Amino acid sequence: MSAGTAASVDPATLPDPLDEALRLIALADGRGLLVRLMGGLAFRAQAPAWIAGQRRVDCDIDFAIRGRDRKGLTELLASSGYAADKQYNALFGQKQMYFVDPARKRSMDVLVDQFEMCHRFEFGDRLGLTKPTLPLAELLLSKLQVVKINRKDVLDALALLAEHPLASDDGSGDPSDATAAINTARITGLTSNDWGWWRTITLNLDKLAAFLESDGKAGELDADRPLRFDPAAQVAALKSTIEAAPKSTRWKLRARLGERAAWYIEPEEVEHS
Repeated sequence: MSAGTAASVDPATLPDPLDEALRLIALADGRGLLVRLMGGLAFRAQAPAWIAGQRRVDCDIDFAIRGRDRKGLTELLASSGYAADKQYNALFGQKQMYFVDPARKRSMDVLVDQFEMCHRFEFGDRLGLTKPTLPLAELLLSKLQVVKINRKDVLDALALLAEHPLASDDGSGDPSDATAAINTARITGLTSNDWGWWRTITLNLDKLAAFLESDGKAGELDADRPLRFDPAAQVAALKSTIEAAPKSTRWKLRARLGERAAWYIEPEEVEHS
């Protein structure tokens, strides 16, 4: 077999996307780059005992980085066989970049400093708190910010709540350690100052509770060991914490308008070359 044929059959990238993401994070660490996993694979990493999560086929990789690490990550990915969407990255690279693993036809989105869909939050100064993913609070926010939340988003959020405690800080940040925590102060920092964030998250927590009560299917949240936390109790506790937190003057002024004005952004899909 020729060297060229061998390369096409056995590329440097790994077949399992989570293994590949962890490989790239380790390489980034070695170069002093802060690269953290988000998206579906991040929930698989942070809820490793969740059986349905283990079976799910998440092909794409989603990373979060700081703006200062854009150039370094681009160079790392190029050396690992990834192709950049140069036009997209030139237009939107201040906020988001896009790469493809041609050998495995696997795409990669890289968010820079912030997450913006229906709502926006910044994460650049928090990437060093946990590994290998975004902090747990941000992972949960990435699902609860979706106004038109779907079944996959609901299950991801519930699996995270079933695995990790609610706390006033981030805990250890180690996914294998039960003390890694969902930082409620981080969440209430948004919901107590921005009525739109509050409205979307509380609506979605009600949807999570309703799902557990009547819409969930047998086995969807099963783990290969007992769940660490009761997801229904976690949902209720988080909503109670959000409601009890003091609200800012800005929040109170916006609350007067309520749903008579749009309180979220309609996400736009951008085509890649």
